[in-house]
Amino acid sequence: MKARLAVISTAMLLAGCLLGPDYERPEIETPDEFRERISTGAAISNTPWWELFEDPELERLIYIALEESKDLAIATARLEETRARLGFVRADQFPRLDAAVGATRGNLIEQIVPGAGIQDNFVLKAELSFQVDLFGQYRRSTEAARAELFASEEARYTVLISLIADVASTYFLMRDLDQRYEIAKRTLKTRRDSTDLVLARFKKGTVPRLDVNQAQIQEAQAAIELAAFERQVIQTENLLNVLLGRNPGPISRGQPLDDQYLPPEVPSGLPSELLERRPDIRAAEQLLAAQTARIGVAEALRYPSLSLTASGGYASTQLSSLTDGSAAIWNIGANFFAPLFNAGQNKQRVEIEIARTEQLLQQYELTILQAFREVEDALVAQRFFPRRATFAA
Repeated sequence: MKARLAVISTAMLLAGCLLGPDYERPEIETPDEFRERISTGAAISNTPWWELFEDPELERLIYIALEESKDLAIATARLEETRARLGFVRADQFPRLDAAVGATRGNLIEQIVPGAGIQDNFVLKAELSFQVDLFGQYRRSTEAARAELFASEEARYTVLISLIADVASTYFLMRDLDQRYEIAKRTLKTRRDSTDLVLARFKKGTVPRLDVNQAQIQEAQAAIELAAFERQVIQTENLLNVLLGRNPGPISRGQPLDDQYLPPEVPSGLPSELLERRPDIRAAEQLLAAQTARIGVAEALRYPSLSLTASGGYASTQLSSLTDGSAAIWNIGANFFAPLFNAGQNKQRVEIEIARTEQLLQQYELTILQAFREVEDALVAQRFFPRRATFAA
């Protein structure tokens, strides 16, 4: 009995060993400031930015999308799947207890067991098994699954932000097309009036047939543009309905495009804040952390493993005496497994995980670079768009 306790105690002490590197955030070089200068107004980064437009209809559509969007529902379901996977992987760190109840009836061959006839066998037992995590294989697996859960949460947040942005941009595109459609209607009416006027002058002989043909061509072009804008309005409504999780149909409008309130300028901030605020960067980092933990899983597979088993219960040929003391059965055991030679397969498994980690490290850095580019592009667009609008006016 003392020997058994010594084995178990030694196994528990060894369970504190954890192979593989611990994740640390990579040192990323970030610019001291954005290339484009931005204002120093009050921070609005935590404000629901779509409310800044002060369009109740836009707000209503966004909240519908948050409730009914299929893309967001898919992302939420993936998050729940990842959360369940964490619980599934984490369960390997704990003992497993199973129960078995069985009853059999049969006859043995007389030549093998002389005098044997029909026999009944009844079994009632419990089985306990535990895989000792000597070198942190299961703890690293749990660490990876937990990081994947965090990445899935950030991925859902990315979908949420993209959904809101898509609804807002599609809504404003629709309002822009509405305005263009109304202009096209007025243009067509003007062209028709002009055609009627030119045709009346032609009948009086004051203008040539060429003027009539040109007026009719301009009227036809205006009609084509009107039909094109009407088609684009309907298609944009259909796109917006998909974002809202609804079937194609008309969309209610809010304020006209010319009456929309322009939000304040972008507030000041440090480029390094992108690393903390953008969910795509946070998701990429968590995927890197998960892959780093898998190196430890691969390392642990190169070392011995220990499994402990125990079972106890009752077995009897009579159901009435199944729980008698004489029917008690039990056993306890340990299994020690150590890989000796596999032609370097376990070592190559570690190299595979290291290479995958390097890939995700480069992907993490690329995500940061793309984030800085997107911010700079948006700031440039904000600076030059008013100039273009002024020239167009």
